Amino acid sequence: MAVVLAAGMGTRVGADGNKAYLRVAGRSMVAWSIDTLTQAPEIARTVLVFRRGERELAQDTIAREVPSATVEFVEGGDSRHASEFNVLRHLAPDIEAGTVDVIIIHDAARPVADPNMFVTALSLAREFGGAIPAIPVTDVVRGGADVDLESLPGPGGLVRVQTPQAFRAKPLLDAYRAAERDGFEGTDTSSCIETYADVEIRTFRGEQRNLKVTYARDIAVAERLLTSREGPTPCSR
Repeated sequence: MAVVLAAGMGTRVGADGNKAYLRVAGRSMVAWSIDTLTQAPEIARTVLVFRRGERELAQDTIAREVPSATVEFVEGGDSRHASEFNVLRHLAPDIEAGTVDVIIIHDAARPVADPNMFVTALSLAREFGGAIPAIPVTDVVRGGADVDLESLPGPGGLVRVQTPQAFRAKPLLDAYRAAERDGFEGTDTSSCIETYADVEIRTFRGEQRNLKVTYARDIAVAERLLTSREGPTPCSR
């Protein structure tokens, strides 16, 4: 199953509210992410994590822009970590019953992610325990013990981590419960499970085009990428 995080702000991108609902190439970024998941039949269940007070906005946006999608809605928390824990608590009965085996986490602000990335992440997490996409970079970086430096060449083997990230559900839930007991809050999903779970996290090659819309200039780049991928925008079809 997949979780799309849409509970953040849009201060750096110049949005007055939640940047997940900024329109890019004819539809909101969150709608692009949800639509991509509908193209991956391996993913049977999708949860959208919305910001407190935005349930109606989230539901109306998905109903209008991706009417074919079946989506569950969970209220987010005050941070990324808290939002992830909220959705894990929502899913806990199914995780403990074994009906949810792997959870994919994706940022709504990455609207250009290809469906194949989700399928790859899901497959690797099922086989090894966890999977994160990464690309070589020369600036802000993250390095990890499980990064294959030869398959991801870059200066000093440094990489930038993207989403979707995927993890076996039970170790992920257990890690977040342990983090709550300790008052630990990770910077992303993998930092929490790496701290509290003994699972192998495989790094696979991400995509340069899978940008995260963070600044105003990123909107134009995402627009070009989505338009070239999809052809005419949904509004002009």
